[in-house]
Amino acid sequence: MCGFLFAGGVEHQACQTALDLIDYRGPDSSGSCIESGYFFGHKRLTILDLTEAGNQPKYSRSGKHLIVYNGEIYNFQELASRFSITLTSHCDTELLVELYEKIGLKMLDELNGMFAFVMLNCESGEFVVARDRLGIKPIYYSKQEGKQLFCSELAPIKSLLDHISLDDVAVRQYKKLRTFFRGHTIWNEIKMFPAGHYYDSATGMFTPYWALSDEDQPPPSDEELYDLLRSSVNYRMIADVPVGCFLSGGLDSSIVASLMQRVETWGVGSQNNNEFEWSQQVADFLDVPHNKIIVDPARYRKVMEDMVHARQEPLSVPNEVMIYLMSRQAKKKNTVVLGGEGADELFFGYDRIFNWANQSAWSIDMFDMHYSYSKGSDMEILEYVLEPYLVESKSALKTVSRFFQLAHLHGLLRRVDFATMFASVEARVPFVDHRLVERMAGVPFDYRMKNGVVKAPLKRAFGSLVPMGIIERKKVGFPVNLEDMLGIDGAGYEEFLDLNLGLLER
Repeated sequence: MCGFLFAGGVEHQACQTALDLIDYRGPDSSGSCIESGYFFGHKRLTILDLTEAGNQPKYSRSGKHLIVYNGEIYNFQELASRFSITLTSHCDTELLVELYEKIGLKMLDELNGMFAFVMLNCESGEFVVARDRLGIKPIYYSKQEGKQLFCSELAPIKSLLDHISLDDVAVRQYKKLRTFFRGHTIWNEIKMFPAGHYYDSATGMFTPYWALSDEDQPPPSDEELYDLLRSSVNYRMIADVPVGCFLSGGLDSSIVASLMQRVETWGVGSQNNNEFEWSQQVADFLDVPHNKIIVDPARYRKVMEDMVHARQEPLSVPNEVMIYLMSRQAKKKNTVVLGGEGADELFFGYDRIFNWANQSAWSIDMFDMHYSYSKGSDMEILEYVLEPYLVESKSALKTVSRFFQLAHLHGLLRRVDFATMFASVEARVPFVDHRLVERMAGVPFDYRMKNGVVKAPLKRAFGSLVPMGIIERKKVGFPVNLEDMLGIDGAGYEEFLDLNLGLLER
């Protein structure tokens, strides 16, 4: 797990200075080189193969290709065996560059994991960039001022541009929906690399290599669901460093912790607003250590400012600060943590909006009422954001399902990536295994919410692994009292969003 900067058309010392802005993504080693006129820079967080063999940038054994990469390929050893690749390290980076030499971009279909990489052909000077199917790992890019820049974060790119300006459409997206869509970032000159795509410098085109099916399919059995998630968790336990688990006391993280078994667990909240009663109940049931982190308002506000300045982007949800502070404590024992992101999107955990979508015809006004975070009206932005997710059948349920799986989740994944990596911790998300996502696509509403029971399949398949109190507990959001944390009477989402924008513009 790392951070990288790939740059063309920029003075190399400036690139090194820019790369240093994301030291926290990879504090264990730093590497850079110039190849075919391009700067390759990498910050490494050592997780697989703790030796220098895992350092980057990395050439293929033939010397024909060079890669910088951020992520984890969980099935790298299986792929090495299947494609007869002899690895000289215990490192997925080596697998990626050697597999690319064997089968090219067809390898994207074979990878199980989270990834973002740039691969250069050292002979032709052409390169490809690719991002994982659902956008777990970030890439941002800019092609302004004759420069070609691809990076794990915004700040290095911003520092290398001579001119930068706020994107008015992005600001409207943020104020209405708390995050960014359709490739926008807060800056006009920097774009978000699309999930499930690759870019080829030879054609200058972005090409999708994965898409979520709209077709209906029968639901999995409880046994199939159990096996899929069990496999997903097992994959995400692969590491040469200690692995822990975020444990909120909700169903999703409780299931993940139960499948991991003997691991350190972590929870966070404020003195008067937390879920510690529930998370401790799960920890006691599983007989695992549980660390409870308490955040005070003064610290919250200061850390929020630090995160906005480092990220050069406003925070999308108040709990990003809490996740970061929890990750800082977790780092003392765990470099890798697993969490429950993705379950609500797969199993319709946001029952209010999914119940509406199941019972009604599509209506953008009703979507606005059920989803938007601002009281203000901006129908033009809503129509623009939702356009890629509207299905031909005009089915409200299919539209909302696609939006949550591909757009809403993407925002949450960006949140957890930065909040954890800012603390030099890697977060892994078992519910976002593409095999599970593909298997759940198009299964009936009544399966996911049988007899009105939210996440009924998870409660059946994993009910014996977690306390009954967790099974019966009503879903609640990640608690952050904004009045207390911001010190503003009556503060809600609009005040939080405005404050973030104000911090960015200083």
